[in-house]
Order: sequence, then C-alpha cells, then structure tokens
Amino acid sequence: MNGEIRDREKVMRGLERKDSPILTGYQLFHNYIRPHMALNGQTPAERAGIKVEGQNKWLTIIQNASQQTNSDTRTKQKEQTRT
Repeated sequence: MNGEIRDREKVMRGLERKDSPILTGYQLFHNYIRPHMALNGQTPAERAGIKVEGQNKWLTIIQNASQQTNSDTRTKQKEQTRT
C-alpha cells in the first residue's frame, strides 16, 4: 500500500497532510474494495472474514460509518444528561 500511496502523492497535492481525508478514503478502498492478486482476488477485509454487502461497497461503508457516528453521538449525549 505504501508504494501505491507514494505514486499517488506525486500527482495529488492533498496528500501533503497526514490527516488528509484522501488517505483515509484510500485506506478504505485498499482494504475493503480493491481485490488483491496475492489474496486470490479477495480484499484484505474479505480474507479477514469481514463482508461488505451490497452492490455499491462505497455507499455501504459510508452508511455503516454514519450509523456508528450517530450511535456514538447519542451515547455521549446520554452520558452528559446523566451528569
């Protein structure tokens, strides 16, 4: 993955920052969407037993992340009202 990022870094100015959302997106792509020849066409997530359902894997990942964020926010709000 590092070689792929270095290749992209040469043409994408947004990668100059380490906290760039582009890097996070590329990590998601690399681990959950892109099939790997060394894994016989599986993604690293599939090899680890993590399945991303649906035809549009990007949309599924974004929806799952959004649900997790909303759940975390509700939990924090509940904790704040208790104190």
